[in-house]
Amino acid sequence: MSVGRCFAIAIASWTAAVGLDTAPAISASADAAYTVANYPVEATAANAVAAKEQAMADGQQAAFRSLLKRLVPVTAYKRLSTVADLKAGDLVSGVSVRSERNSATDYIASLDFSFQADAVRSALSRQGIPYVDQQAPPVTVLTVLQQGNPPTAGSDAGLWRRAWTGLDLKHTITPITIKDLKPTIRPDTVNQMLAGDDNGLRALTGEYGTGLVVMAVAEPDMASKKLTVTLAGRDATGPLLLKRTYRISDGDLDYASQLAAVVALGVIEGRWKAIKSAPPAPASPGADMPVWAASTGGNGEDVTLLVEFSSPDQWDQMRGQLLDTPGVDGLNIADVTESRADITLKYPGGARSLANALGARGLSLTGTNQGWVLRSSY
Repeated sequence: MSVGRCFAIAIASWTAAVGLDTAPAISASADAAYTVANYPVEATAANAVAAKEQAMADGQQAAFRSLLKRLVPVTAYKRLSTVADLKAGDLVSGVSVRSERNSATDYIASLDFSFQADAVRSALSRQGIPYVDQQAPPVTVLTVLQQGNPPTAGSDAGLWRRAWTGLDLKHTITPITIKDLKPTIRPDTVNQMLAGDDNGLRALTGEYGTGLVVMAVAEPDMASKKLTVTLAGRDATGPLLLKRTYRISDGDLDYASQLAAVVALGVIEGRWKAIKSAPPAPASPGADMPVWAASTGGNGEDVTLLVEFSSPDQWDQMRGQLLDTPGVDGLNIADVTESRADITLKYPGGARSLANALGARGLSLTGTNQGWVLRSSY
């Protein structure tokens, strides 16, 4: 089996199902999130018929697991074990073949699996598992490739763009439209976005005619075998600024780009699920519930805090962690000095709920005589 094939199967079973955004969906109903598109299946058996049957059976079960991870917040993944015995075949409402090939003993195909939305909802509700199937407002993602020294940005029609268009961007709970960087976007706008400067976002909003736009900037460094990816802009949950680095193993930039795109989509999905999922009835008295369940469905309560840091790098990291925290909205940086910054924002449940959420991200938000103070825990 080829490396690319192994990767496709691995990511499909790990997170949101992969697919081609330009391919037709099984249906265009309100239950679009219950279609897992372009799912890779493969099996070997004594004959072609048995191989196809095995691939179908294994594929629909794996696609169902992928669907559950699409719908359920990551904080509730452990509870999916309570529905592990469900037979996907009883929940499938349709299968469409995108492509297939076979031999005397092998069967390989890409399939679209459509699941019965009401049946899946009922199964999750019976176990008290939170889920989100309401799709977010569409987000425009600009794929940008930065290369050279100093790095310069250009319209990307290569590996990075293909890594995104190879994902199922239509059935995800956070639908995405991929667009190129317009020639009218100046280099300083890209730099502003990477720095979290609102001026950059305002420029993109004007150019693309939408307030929901995210720049996905890939910076490959083949010498150090690293791919740095920055997501900057605003998605359906609010401001977003996140930088992550991926290893380029054996010079395979294609693999690293695909992995980075999968993770990026997972981040955007996770942010939406975090603020939209409602807490189910506790399975037992005193059951722990995720802090984001305190969301009232609005923009949250006003929070004013003082951020203390020891270096510009630490400030950039802490600011990025804040922006990437699901539920944080309306973040405004009032003043920044060499060691501190004054920030106001909105968060469901207020400062105490925010303190719990940030604790899991390596940040400490504590109440003092001066008000709420945010510091790094490391």
